[in-house]
Amino acid sequence: MTQKKMTDSRRLLETIVFGLQEKKGIDIMVLDLRKVKNAFSEYFVICSGNADTHVDSLTDSVEDTVRKYLDEKPWNKEGKANREWILLDYANIIVHIFKKEKRKHYQLEELWGDAELIEFADNWEPAWVATATSGTK
Repeated sequence: MTQKKMTDSRRLLETIVFGLQEKKGIDIMVLDLRKVKNAFSEYFVICSGNADTHVDSLTDSVEDTVRKYLDEKPWNKEGKANREWILLDYANIIVHIFKKEKRKHYQLEELWGDAELIEFADNWEPAWVATATSGTK
């Protein structure tokens, strides 16, 4: 039986946000669920894309970036066929990538309104990414 690798949650979170920003994810929000009663993960990352192809490329970017820097794959993936709401489950972090219209309809941010919001500046890059790309870890 193979055991799945578990990466530090904060580093995984930063890698996911970086992957979304690389493909110009729209309105990226991170909800910190660690203090929310009955939450089933530590963080939700919510992002929008303009079209189904944009949603698809955002999903691919997250998966590729996490695999490249952390050598991890999502535990589960749903919605890839319809490309309107794709969910990537990294166990402690759930990534929701929506088409704009679907995000407005489901309003996950409102459902988890008691969660703390974590903000990342546009074009933000984790300090360790520069180190990893220069070949010095």
